[in-house]
Amino acid sequence: MGKYVLVVPSSAKEGRDDEYNEWYNSQHIHDLLAIPGIKSGRRFVPSPMSPMPAPANYLAIYEIETDDPGALLGEMNRRAEAGQMPTSDSLDFTSAQLWLFEETLSV
Repeated sequence: MGKYVLVVPSSAKEGRDDEYNEWYNSQHIHDLLAIPGIKSGRRFVPSPMSPMPAPANYLAIYEIETDDPGALLGEMNRRAEAGQMPTSDSLDFTSAQLWLFEETLSV
């Protein structure tokens, strides 16, 4: 079984961080965790000690175990399009990115 992380930087629209965080923490992360293969999710904010500016105000990292990452990403899209994973209009869609990394070493 392949191991992956899904890395998702994103930001709220100007002045809507509270609404965005409420949606993300109480609904969105749980919608994603309901997808088979997504094992855990964590959220982060940039540290003031970061040597470089962050690409967004928030970062989510999801741990994934699957033999078919394409099917898992397809299921995410299917659920979103079917309204089973609603988004919040407090999300700044221009800030949201999605990167999938495959594990090559674990020590």
